[in-house]
Amino acid sequence: MSDDIAVTGIGLVTPGGTGTEATWETVCAGRATARVDPVLTEAGAPVRLACRVAPPAEKPDEEGVRGRLWRFDPATRFLLTAAREALASAGLEPGRWDPGRVAVVVGTAAGGVATLEAQHRKLLASGPRALSPMTLPAFLPNMAAGQLALELGATGPALQTSTACASGATAIITADLLLRAGVCDVAVAGGTDAMVTPLCASAFAKLGALSRREDGPGGASRPFDRDRDGFVLGEGCGVLVLERTAHATARTARPLAFLAGSGATGDAHHATAPHPEGAGLRAATALALAGAGRTPGEVDHINAHGTSTALNDAVEATAIRELYGAGGDGTSPGPEGPSVTSAKGVLGHTMGAAGAIEAALTVLTVVRRTVPPTAGFTAPDAATAGIDLVHGAARPQRVRLALSHSLGFGGHNTVLAFTAV
Repeated sequence: MSDDIAVTGIGLVTPGGTGTEATWETVCAGRATARVDPVLTEAGAPVRLACRVAPPAEKPDEEGVRGRLWRFDPATRFLLTAAREALASAGLEPGRWDPGRVAVVVGTAAGGVATLEAQHRKLLASGPRALSPMTLPAFLPNMAAGQLALELGATGPALQTSTACASGATAIITADLLLRAGVCDVAVAGGTDAMVTPLCASAFAKLGALSRREDGPGGASRPFDRDRDGFVLGEGCGVLVLERTAHATARTARPLAFLAGSGATGDAHHATAPHPEGAGLRAATALALAGAGRTPGEVDHINAHGTSTALNDAVEATAIRELYGAGGDGTSPGPEGPSVTSAKGVLGHTMGAAGAIEAALTVLTVVRRTVPPTAGFTAPDAATAGIDLVHGAARPQRVRLALSHSLGFGGHNTVLAFTAV
């Protein structure tokens, strides 16, 4: 356990609520957040469903920051708010640490794309003079990590990762490697994205990736369900505070859980489709379990990527079934195999933030011994049956070892292994 990395803080900004408790309550209640979005409607987007963060994501009493919010893309605002909560829950105060021993690692799929789109519209409508001088600092992908490091006064590595929908999980893996290498003592790591924009919604619609259930948006996102027809575009941020266990012990911090192992692989198969046999996911799982010194039979729970798309859910369910010997018909607990859930039925697909948000939910599952339900699920199809998918209501469960899956366009696969204290 002394070699594991301690998770000492969590911060969340999601469509389920601003703050960890608000998000956890919404996810455990299985309360879907998808709505017909007025911005996408006004823009004439072909699919108008979205899961948005309710404004304001920032608190009005944040001295020194609120007056500068106009400079930041929404993705950066989400990050600053989530990081502040994570550090408070970890009992860490910027200015009372060695700044050179603090790393910031942030994942994003699209950087400040909302700013980029808004400024491009200004350029077309009114010419170059209409552009904000903060356009580049607001939309460059590295600037979320840069702005957070600036706010925290952290002078260790400040890195941005981009592996599409696995970006937040890749950031956590990168932080894990930095901590184990002795580069830093503390890492503020996570993912953020604000891709509920006309361009992004229209582009995903052209790919056929989005649900079109506008007549029933609350049931649009249906991970592993036989009637799934795509994901709902979401936004948000998740942040974990990670520490070397010796550092957390020295300051008498109590870890929430341990990051015991991690794995990252590439499919080298297709630009958007997962490997049909889940080869990359299986390999990433093997790496995470090997790092944790555990076997598949010891896995109690999986927070699945579970996008509500036909291919992803089928491949992921098949990999889980075959890796863990799961049984049952998918509508009730099987005799073997870990419990499985997907938060995307509630929160939609938060893109580069998803891996970090779901890692945080996995830690909370371990800490609170509760598995949130998979909203939107009613029955499996042949490809998604045979896994112990929690649905209908949250399930009490003692979880000693939990995995969080994240997959991304381009064939990115990440698996994080968390263990109980």
